Amino acid sequence: MNEIVKPEDVRTLYGEPSDLVRKKVLDRLDKHCQHFIRLSPFVVIASCDDSGADATPRGDAPGFVAILGDRRLLIPDRRGNNRIDTLLNVARNPQIGLLFMVPGVNETLRVNGTGRITSDAALLEPLAAQGKVPTSALEVEVHEAFFHCGKAMIRSRLWEADAKIDRKTFPSLGRIVADQIAGIDVEAAEKNLEEAYRTRLY
Repeated sequence: MNEIVKPEDVRTLYGEPSDLVRKKVLDRLDKHCQHFIRLSPFVVIASCDDSGADATPRGDAPGFVAILGDRRLLIPDRRGNNRIDTLLNVARNPQIGLLFMVPGVNETLRVNGTGRITSDAALLEPLAAQGKVPTSALEVEVHEAFFHCGKAMIRSRLWEADAKIDRKTFPSLGRIVADQIAGIDVEAAEKNLEEAYRTRLY
C-alpha cells in the first residue's frame, strides 16, 4: 500500500502550483467575488470540531448571503432539522470554508475564514425571508478568497440538462428513511417530507 501521510510527500507527488495560482488568492472580497456571491443561490459550508469534519449545504434566493464589507459575510440559518452541526462546530472551532456556486457558471468561489454565531436582531432582521427572521446567522470574517477553475464542473457536467437523471431511478428520501429506520412507515414519511417542503422551508 502506497499511503502518503506527510504533507511534503504530497507536494512532491504533485509539484508546486504556478505563480498565477498563488497570486489569485486574495485576503478580501473584491468586486468580482462580491458580484458572484450576490448571484449565488447556493453555498456549501465546511466546518469541523474535535470529532471530525462536516460539510452542509445552504441555499435560498440569489444574494441570500449578505455582504457586510470586503472581509465580512453574514449567512442566515434558515429553518432545518435542528441538527445544527455547522453551528455546533463553529461554537467549538471557528475555522470554516465556503464554496459558492452559481447555476450555469462552471467556476466556483472559495472563501476561507473564521465564523461566529450571532443572534443580534439588528443583523438578523434584514435577512428575513417569507416574513420570517432567522434564529441566528453565521458571521464570517474572510481570510482568503479565490475563484476555482471549472474543471470539476466540466467533467461532472453538473449544469447540463441532459446530465440529469430520471428522478424515478433513485428512491425518495421518505423511502430511504423508512428503509434505514425500523418502524417508519413509508407513506407517513413521504407525507411528512412533502409537508415540510411545502410549509416549513422558512
